[in-house]
Amino acid sequence: MSAPGGRDLARVALVLVSHSRDLAAGTVELAGQMAPGVLLLPVGGTPDGQLGTDFDGIERAVAQATADGRSAVVLMDLGSAVLTTESVLDLADEELVARVRLADAPFVEGAVAAAVTAHGGADLDAVLAAAEGAGRMYPVEEAAGDLPAPSEPADDGVVRETRTLLNPMGLHARPAAVISRMLAAYDAKVTVNGVSAASVLALMKLGATQGTELRIEAEGPQAAEAVKVFVTEVERGFGEI
Repeated sequence: MSAPGGRDLARVALVLVSHSRDLAAGTVELAGQMAPGVLLLPVGGTPDGQLGTDFDGIERAVAQATADGRSAVVLMDLGSAVLTTESVLDLADEELVARVRLADAPFVEGAVAAAVTAHGGADLDAVLAAAEGAGRMYPVEEAAGDLPAPSEPADDGVVRETRTLLNPMGLHARPAAVISRMLAAYDAKVTVNGVSAASVLALMKLGATQGTELRIEAEGPQAAEAVKVFVTEVERGFGEI
């Protein structure tokens, strides 16, 4: 199966189980904007449109999510959604169950983090970790003082650059997702103002507004390349200016 535009779908899909049809659909819409290459399946409410859970709907969604050899991470909004999903898996065959993980994660934040991670080609365990890590991320205090910004590794092996954020709306969801997806292709660990550039939510929680100085630091075999493409995107306003 291919994503819109002819791209192959990521090898990990997401199933979003909510008591509300609108919440499930809206979360899929939000995550899909940031990770168009991921199969996202909403299961919201009861079959007659009321608040509640739908055993058969979850069963169908899990089967679709794991078709074509894919794995799946399932996110649930409330306890009874967890129980219903667990009941579905209790009756499923072992081969399918082995490719499904239930995430103990915040519903919306976890879905966004997991979707962007899956879009980058991560495996099942990494996508699960991204979802569950979404509930543990907080802004990091910026260190006092200016950091040097050489284009080559410093004596400590870290590549550093400093750029001013130009986007009128700041580092919101779209540019954060652009950064995370872009850097997934490089063998480098990149941080922005002290938080991981691989995490959409960590970047958004910086609260960086237009005019904020972004301190980019990278380590690894492709650190210089990663910083170069990052700086290029910052200077072009991530296509928003």
